[in-house]
Amino acid sequence: MPFFKKKTLPPLPYDPETQEPAVRRSICTGEMTVGFIDKATGKFHELMLVDSQGLEEFCRRVGKDSVKTIY
Repeated sequence: MPFFKKKTLPPLPYDPETQEPAVRRSICTGEMTVGFIDKATGKFHELMLVDSQGLEEFCRRVGKDSVKTIY
């Protein structure tokens, strides 16, 4: 019986008809911000800053293998 279990986070609720999960990356610093793009307006709504492991977790939580990247 392991004493330290990795917490699994619940899936992120979003409307696939009106929103699209995406990651915005900085060309200069490589900083990554995940969030959702509003399909009607094209506006990016930030959720949180992440690293490469956080990006994998975000993809898992939204149920996608990969997400759109914006520069």
